[in-house]
Amino acid sequence: MARFGIDKVRPTSTADRRSGRGTAGELVFAIGDIHGRYDLLKALLHTFAEDYSTRAKGRRPMLIFCGDYIDRGPQSAAVLEALIWLQRHAHLNVRLLMGNHEQALLTFLEDPDAGRGWLEFGGLATLAAYGVEAPRPDAGIVDLIRARDDLLARLPASHLRLLDSLELMVVVGDYAFVHAGIRPGKPLAAQEARDLLGIREAFTDAPGPFEKIIVHGHSWRSDTAEVLGHRVGLDTGAYATGVLSAVRLDGGEVAILTARDPEAAPFNPWAMPPRHQAS
Repeated sequence: MARFGIDKVRPTSTADRRSGRGTAGELVFAIGDIHGRYDLLKALLHTFAEDYSTRAKGRRPMLIFCGDYIDRGPQSAAVLEALIWLQRHAHLNVRLLMGNHEQALLTFLEDPDAGRGWLEFGGLATLAAYGVEAPRPDAGIVDLIRARDDLLARLPASHLRLLDSLELMVVVGDYAFVHAGIRPGKPLAAQEARDLLGIREAFTDAPGPFEKIIVHGHSWRSDTAEVLGHRVGLDTGAYATGVLSAVRLDGGEVAILTARDPEAAPFNPWAMPPRHQAS
């Protein structure tokens, strides 16, 4: 089994912090896109437990997961089981956001033909994680329905309930947590699901400020989390880089925690296709 190194918590510089911003007294940890890397999630949770044990001071820590738990990596089923396990712990306030990959899986379960695109951008790894034979690349509707039915037969009811209960947005103090981002210029209350789950450059290239500081995943440029004045990007391409990132928010303090796979090849952005940021 690979051994995993955990970076020490790295506080952001004073210049990166928004003065007067806070979490309404909550101790919040937000976790970026996991994509079937249960090994990295397990390592990150170990560091989280050590960190909050010294900082909670009687508070109930809030864990917000930013979606995309499944696909691409090999351990999607184990990731969902871990999230269910965390929800059972009353001393934690666990909030789970919907990612575009969870939405794509649900679409496939409802209509395999309409959802066949899910198989092309990571879904095959999830089928394998549940022991389902993949459809042929040129699969017709019969083969797609067979794969869907096999997946439903192997998907625990608890996993399906979790997928059906995912949230689109969580707001805590001066922060809003979503999967992909928001449509600039629109109030948070008027945001549409398609943007919360799928927006990219229209959000990441916007200079802000926004109604809240947006904490999100979905788009990644490197194996380092982005901490800006108007947004915090936590997707560090775990399935490709071997790095899973989280942020700790406590009042006005911001700190990044990461789990790294020491056996992963060093990340080389020049070796990736132009759209490697897709998640």
